[in-house]
Amino acid sequence: MTLDPLRFEPDRVLVLDQTLLPGEEKWIDVRDADAMAAAIARLQVRGAPAIGIAAALALAVEGSRGGSVAERMARLAKAGGVLVASRPTAVNLAWAVDRVLGVARKVLQSGGEKGDPNRWTEAVRAEALAIWEEDRAASRAMATHGATLFPSETRFLTHCNTGGLATGGGGTALAVLLELNRRRPGGIEVWATETRPLLQGARLTTFELQRAEVRVRLIVDSAAAHTILREGIQGVLVGADRIARNGDTANKIGTLGLALAAREAGVPFVVVAPSSTIDPGTADGSGIVIEERDPSEVVRIRGVPAAPEGVQARNPAFDVTPARHISAIVTDRGLFRGPPYALGAD
Repeated sequence: MTLDPLRFEPDRVLVLDQTLLPGEEKWIDVRDADAMAAAIARLQVRGAPAIGIAAALALAVEGSRGGSVAERMARLAKAGGVLVASRPTAVNLAWAVDRVLGVARKVLQSGGEKGDPNRWTEAVRAEALAIWEEDRAASRAMATHGATLFPSETRFLTHCNTGGLATGGGGTALAVLLELNRRRPGGIEVWATETRPLLQGARLTTFELQRAEVRVRLIVDSAAAHTILREGIQGVLVGADRIARNGDTANKIGTLGLALAAREAGVPFVVVAPSSTIDPGTADGSGIVIEERDPSEVVRIRGVPAAPEGVQARNPAFDVTPARHISAIVTDRGLFRGPPYALGAD
């Protein structure tokens, strides 16, 4: 059973607060783009596909508010800028906002500034919901494509959280693992990294895998290389927040170390992400902006001090894995084996 982190109503979006999981299930009532941008920045909704969908739905809510078509368009454009600025690394966010704004502008041009506001609003809403439904279909396709890479393997390692909570309800890397578990008579076994500093692996991935009745073992991040080399891991599967044209991949901090360990062990290292995560405008990883988050996330764990008062800390949220360390990239459009990779919008 997959988890869906979002619910939509015409005048609001309900967001499952992932910062409280697994201990508490609380839904946040979001009624404008500013509130959604704040929820994205605070990681109450997270995962590249999920924040793109959340932003699109927030624009649909913004578009339903009163005013002429011209007034609504101006408000929507401003809201889009606020949403895109909330997290710079995940390309899906800007991609989804651009899609909704593109439809809004097209309807405005066809009907004029004095066109039918209801028709304009419905077009915006339909595009947002289409993005959501396409992501669900993408999850199913990625699961099928990715499973073909592992015809008999049963021992895997994954990083951060790439399940239903990170998407529109299906998953990326975790969707592949769930499909493999379904296909294996005895199931599979997954090692999940805790994923410091915010523990998405410990809190969310183990939560999703337990719900799906998949055998899971939690390890600290610093045990990952040892586990890959000494515990018979047969595949390392991760998601992505942005993939450059050449296959260089930005993902949760710590991913690069896993790729290096997998290469040393001769274990396939596989990236799973929807095609919307591929950024055709970025030639390679050097052009990917890496988000730096508040250092307080490092020196405190769930609000509890973990370092001496006043110690300096750095908190990059992502790193970039060069394409030469990636065995395959799985998208909804198919399976790409490399390196080298030549990825684009089509």
